Amino acid sequence: MYLYVEKSRGVEDVPAELLSRFGELIPVMLLPLSPERKLARADVNDVLACIEKQGFYLQMPPTMAELLARENGRG
Repeated sequence: MYLYVEKSRGVEDVPAELLSRFGELIPVMLLPLSPERKLARADVNDVLACIEKQGFYLQMPPTMAELLARENGRG
């Protein structure tokens, strides 16, 4: 899972129930986002909108079906 948050607020706006599912949080990278930026598995505009509205964006790992479709050239 990846949790995108505004750097200045950190996980302040993330519900405690969600944070408890993560276990230990490990910062992976600082990623400046803008509408022009491409992300591999998410639409940057959706990410920015969610961060603006709720303070975070949660990206779940691909499902087995998504992985198989990608492997077979359909995703």
